[in-house]
Amino acid sequence: MPTDAARADAHAAEHPELHSRLLGEGDPPPFEVHHDGGRRRALIVCDHASRAIPRSLGGLGLPDEATWRHIAWDIGAAELARALSQRLDAPALLAGYSRLVVDCNRRLEDPSCFVAYGDGQRVPGNERLTEADRRVRAAACHEPYHKAIAARLHDFARQGVIPALIAVHSFTPVLGTEARPWNVGVLWDHDPRIAVPLLARLRAEPGLVVGDNQPYSGRHPADYTVDHHAESAGLPHVCLEVRQDELLTPAGIACWTERIGGALEAILAAESLYAIWQARGARAGGR
Repeated sequence: MPTDAARADAHAAEHPELHSRLLGEGDPPPFEVHHDGGRRRALIVCDHASRAIPRSLGGLGLPDEATWRHIAWDIGAAELARALSQRLDAPALLAGYSRLVVDCNRRLEDPSCFVAYGDGQRVPGNERLTEADRRVRAAACHEPYHKAIAARLHDFARQGVIPALIAVHSFTPVLGTEARPWNVGVLWDHDPRIAVPLLARLRAEPGLVVGDNQPYSGRHPADYTVDHHAESAGLPHVCLEVRQDELLTPAGIACWTERIGGALEAILAAESLYAIWQARGARAGGR
């Protein structure tokens, strides 16, 4: 099985002019594969796993502390995705670069795919992007990640397997001046097969505030990755949002790994889950 570096090298060979302009020696690959040999019929993805910025972009003109904020990545989401990958024995794919470079949960034509200002923070390196700049970033970071997801789902299909797709995100405890009471959110649209029983299982735990399409919506056109790879193909899926203050310590990661993993274990064990839901055509959006 090819390594992350080998996959990145293959993509660089396809687009040498783009990679040479953006990604250089010492930069991480555009995606990470975790627990590649996972045996469960599921794929875990994490769109906002990394705060990394290619060296050639000069930190996008940001102070280093800004790249540790939620504007750059989903704090704790990568650790949770990797831990759930192990807990559920499912492979995981994690995006390799900050959402400030290019947001992998947005369609490329969405203006919010390349954010120049967010949550009180200017992003100088994104203020005067040309269409060529956007193409370079997309080819180096966005496309390899989504091609890797598509390839993994195709591998399942070649084996006659209908897999589940589980997307992992985190959200800020406060947005602007508004406190967010939810500990966790379950995002979904038409297909209830994972979301509805997961909501019921999480809500059965005393003290948890569980959002149904809160604090973000999974309704179309939201959630590009889930929409693009799973919902449009009729694959079972769900998007999870955990509040970031719950994921700041190893103990918090372990707690939520067991909480979500335990709830998903029973749901993913149901043989009836692995069927194609009525597809509604290819659709795209973002959150």
